[in-house]
Amino acid sequence: MRLSLRTLKMTLAFGLQPLACVEMSIATKTGDDGTTALMYGRRVPKTHPRVEAFGAVDELNAALGMARAAMPPDFVRANLLAIQRDLIVLMGETGVAVEDLPRYIKDGYSVVTPAMTAKLGALIIEIEAKKADFKGWSVPGATPAAAALDLARTVCRRAERRVCSLKEAGGLNNAEIVIYLNRLGDLLWLFARWVESEARPAG
Repeated sequence: MRLSLRTLKMTLAFGLQPLACVEMSIATKTGDDGTTALMYGRRVPKTHPRVEAFGAVDELNAALGMARAAMPPDFVRANLLAIQRDLIVLMGETGVAVEDLPRYIKDGYSVVTPAMTAKLGALIIEIEAKKADFKGWSVPGATPAAAALDLARTVCRRAERRVCSLKEAGGLNNAEIVIYLNRLGDLLWLFARWVESEARPAG
């Protein structure tokens, strides 16, 4: 079976040699020594701050998928999917060593931009305008969907901390990534409260 174009591109991007007419296994065994590959073939320990950062974002994306599957209102569900796609961009960028970023951008890969953060800010303004009574502490668990969103929020805050650690270690050039995750944490709190209010009986 021939390699798909996507598999071929990823193989070349990570500095590996394509295996003609062979289907690659997900179990490469290259990480058995406790290291993992970044883009363009660089290998680092699995405890490296960069791996901690994009690993936490990966967990965040999975948590958002769980929240989306918990059937929140259409408004929230549609926006969660858009955010998950943003996180793929964010995870890709954090998975590239600083010295390889020019090559990454030249190769046509997207990076996190202020416009992406602005979309989150606009959603925050929209929700606060419609549900101005959201304030104070909340106790997660009013509904399955709201609880999933609150869990995603806490994972988001952890991802934000890991990215901040990467930045402090000199491994992050794009400060917009931190801003995006900070804004997303706020938005997820509002999404959870929105879902709770939609499930609350009128009157």
